[in-house]
Amino acid sequence: MGQNGLSTLLNSVGLTQYEGSMPPDNLERAFDFAALSALNQGLESMYGQRGGRGMALRIGRAAFAQGLRTFGALRGAGAPAFRALPFEQRVELGLMALAEVLNHFTDQHARIDSEAQHYVFISDNCPFAWGRSSDKPLCHAMVGMLQECLRWVSNGYEFYVRETACRASGAPECVFKINKTAIGESQR
Repeated sequence: MGQNGLSTLLNSVGLTQYEGSMPPDNLERAFDFAALSALNQGLESMYGQRGGRGMALRIGRAAFAQGLRTFGALRGAGAPAFRALPFEQRVELGLMALAEVLNHFTDQHARIDSEAQHYVFISDNCPFAWGRSSDKPLCHAMVGMLQECLRWVSNGYEFYVRETACRASGAPECVFKINKTAIGESQR
């Protein structure tokens, strides 16, 4: 996207106060969900639906890789003792840790459920759908965060993650289904 693209995006969504001066890198809850939602919508306006989705996925992956993995319970996922756990346990604990970090450090409320073939990550208050209306799910940055979290805790495996329900399309919460089997793997 580059600096010019970011400047154009911020101008297009009315967030010019962040040009050249991003929010401080601290744990204060000073960046409103409405701003994240506006940025998400701005990406779609600038790059089209498919291009905006791709950018949001990359942004979500980068957000996890460059910051979230060092918070709270996720910090321990790099430890040798965690890496020694069985694959399925690392994946489930990684998702639970991500939900805990979001619950503790943001106003997003997340939880994990498990089905026979899927993990289900549920967000009652997803910032990417905040105040938006759509005929299909649009929390692509959250999908990217989940993908990167799973890649990291599984030592490089990729997982299929899809949003099956979204507040922006009238659902009571945003729901993400994650295949329990990594892409291309029938067994480890």
